[in-house]
Amino acid sequence: MDQLTFVEKVAQKLTHLGLAGPAILLLEAHKPLAFIGSQFLLVAQPSLNLFVPSPFTQNLIDLLADPAQLDQLIARLEQASTPQPELPARLNKETRP
Repeated sequence: MDQLTFVEKVAQKLTHLGLAGPAILLLEAHKPLAFIGSQFLLVAQPSLNLFVPSPFTQNLIDLLADPAQLDQLIARLEQASTPQPELPARLNKETRP
């Protein structure tokens, strides 16, 4: 799975669970530590692969190691958490000939 698809999948899952706001807050606050987190996951990957599929952990490591991809995830979460403007309700008028 390419990284853009992975970012989109993670953003959709977090939005679906209602965690887009807290995720944005945590990602922004810990952005300087993301690379260190990716290295920790790299060391822990053999143990993590017992519980989590290997492609998921590898994609997560790549996501945290690359600041551009992390910014893409934050932007996608912000876009998903922004309320969309509602369409005006149509008037229920009957037209007579």
